[in-house]
Amino acid sequence: MNATDFESPFERLLTATRNLRSVVADSLSGRQREYTSGSVGRSVLLLAIPMVLEMAMESVFVVVDIFFVARLGPEAVATVGLTEAVLTLLYAVAIGLSMAVTALVARRIGAGDGAAARVVAAQTVWVGAVCSLVIAVAGVTWAADILRLMGAEEAVVRDGQHYTAIMLGGSASILYLFLLSALFRGAGDAVVAMRSLWLANGINIALDPCLIFGIGPFPELGVTGAAVATTIGRGVAVLYLFHRLASGRFRVSFVFSDSAINTGVLLRLLRVSVGGVLQFLIATSSYLFLMRIMATYGSVAVAGFTIGIRIFAFTFLPAWGLGNAAATLVGQNLGNGNPDRAERSVWYTAAYNTAFLLTVAIVFLMFSESLARIFTSDTAVVAVAAECLRVVSYGYVFYAVGLIVTQAFNGAGDTATPTWINLFCFWLLQIPLAWALAASIGPTGVFAAIAIAESVLAIVSVIVFRTGRWKRAAV
Repeated sequence: MNATDFESPFERLLTATRNLRSVVADSLSGRQREYTSGSVGRSVLLLAIPMVLEMAMESVFVVVDIFFVARLGPEAVATVGLTEAVLTLLYAVAIGLSMAVTALVARRIGAGDGAAARVVAAQTVWVGAVCSLVIAVAGVTWAADILRLMGAEEAVVRDGQHYTAIMLGGSASILYLFLLSALFRGAGDAVVAMRSLWLANGINIALDPCLIFGIGPFPELGVTGAAVATTIGRGVAVLYLFHRLASGRFRVSFVFSDSAINTGVLLRLLRVSVGGVLQFLIATSSYLFLMRIMATYGSVAVAGFTIGIRIFAFTFLPAWGLGNAAATLVGQNLGNGNPDRAERSVWYTAAYNTAFLLTVAIVFLMFSESLARIFTSDTAVVAVAAECLRVVSYGYVFYAVGLIVTQAFNGAGDTATPTWINLFCFWLLQIPLAWALAASIGPTGVFAAIAIAESVLAIVSVIVFRTGRWKRAAV
């Protein structure tokens, strides 16, 4: 027997609280540590806490704009929703590239090769520059046409085209925020990425009401003000990340001697990225089709769907942080020659994520209407948003496991496997199912298709993961 056998339940709770507080403080200290040895559970928590907080800050971006823009009416919310649907294609490129960046950096850091990690950082900067330039030119030139293509009403096009042009024109702030954060996450320095999102959100929260409503000396820009505030916030965060990257104080850095184009590394980065980009293009273009289906029911349906998905993302993005932790742990442990520890890390992380999202699902089922009313007082919009939350939340436990396993594939550099799974679950299942169900039961059919497709994706991903082929992926 030991001393803990004689502790009361209250004393055990105090001990557990102190231990958790110690882990949280350690994880947020910014101290560099190894994740390829020691307790797997503790390694997951130390890496996941800053990543969860980072994604929580990203989720704040998602809801802050809607919170203020909803005061302008359903058309303004529809502008944000339709533009966000288009931006998901940009996010697909950014996330797909960042998955490759994390995988390559994590493998090299796990193998103790910091010089190779610096070369990856330099090639990442080049890729971001080219991609953001192409997207910015196209977005600014065809902003109004993009909204019309999405089925927007003319009032939405008239009032929202400047919002769309600014968001797409400022694509560099989105791309580099993802890519540079991925560099630090892959190296295990997740606190740097977390702080950049805190900075971006602080600026966005301060500027949003000022630029939307014209508070004090600021001009009243309406929905366009939300785009200006968001782009400025993200832009400042990108400058912070470049400063940290150039400081030389972290395991991954950027130095001019490595800035020349390295064809071999660049091609390897792009090769791994292709699977990641296609993977997320499939998933996000599916969302694009879902938004197009919702647009046939008018601005109220689009506004309700937008609010529901934003609330969904507010909780799902922290879960994504746990997925990022799984990706880093898989990459570093494979680089260190320890695939069994990589697999244990995945199951530990999946357990944490399941507990988190199960709690969220219960909250959504109980308080869906109350949550929707935070963003709008329009009864019709609230009804759509609440229905979206209730139906989508039924698949949350499946999402929890599927997200972690998918990110584990990506962390190993096996971006092709989840691409094929996404192709089946989203294009061959979700889109046709949403169309068919919407034709019979309206917008609720779209929500049901999301829950069904995501649940099937989780089941298929686990089955494939257990074969172990991802352990042999080469990056």
